[in-house]
Amino acid sequence: MPVPATPRTEAQLIEVFSSIQGEGLLVGCRQIFVRMAGCNLDCAYCDTPFEPVDDCRIEDAPGSGNFLSVPNPVALETLFNILFDWEREAPGIHHSISLTGGEPLVQAGVLGEWLPALRKLLPIHLETNGTLHKALEPLLPHIDSVAMDIKLPSQTGADTPWQDHLNFLAMARDSDCQVKVVIGEETSGREVENAARMVHQVAPLVPLILQPVTRKGEIAITARMLIDLQTRAARIHPAVRIIPQTHRFIGLL
Repeated sequence: MPVPATPRTEAQLIEVFSSIQGEGLLVGCRQIFVRMAGCNLDCAYCDTPFEPVDDCRIEDAPGSGNFLSVPNPVALETLFNILFDWEREAPGIHHSISLTGGEPLVQAGVLGEWLPALRKLLPIHLETNGTLHKALEPLLPHIDSVAMDIKLPSQTGADTPWQDHLNFLAMARDSDCQVKVVIGEETSGREVENAARMVHQVAPLVPLILQPVTRKGEIAITARMLIDLQTRAARIHPAVRIIPQTHRFIGLL
């Protein structure tokens, strides 16, 4: 199946691989991860590289753990044909394509051309820091689910961009949306309450995920504190869950 006719567009990618989603409401689902280069933020807890690289690494087969190098920028036709072959060789194993980063919406112009084609293969799941609502708007018709962050200062080392998050959530709330907040020992109850209040105000039916920060392969917050923070959030926004980064515990990307 040839790639659908679209203008030639290329993107800066870090890696493309097949693995199990380890975060949020899709935990346990098999996805194709397309990690895009670039980010508009610099969070202290970030554990993934996002600076542009000369070559993107792409698995030679879904889940093999063996990678080939493809020069950047990567053309839509190249990626589409690889993923088409994956779906033909292993039909039915993938839930969706997860666009992650970095921040995928930094390359929103390219995604405007890519998503209609990639969505012919699988549904599109966007993982985002939830700050670039203007970039999101034209892409929404081509996105099936959104996992957005709320960035707390105790974890990022910077002020929370509340207005940006509010604008983003107001736009994304009808797209099978979930909101993630990374929390640690440094996180205050007030921070979590503020996040819960914003979500409940803008999107009362959207689940709020409290994700304990992982450092050196371990959860860096006590069970007692997790319970306390969930209690404080749930008094404001009942749809709140604690879900750690499960892929870290089973040694997956």
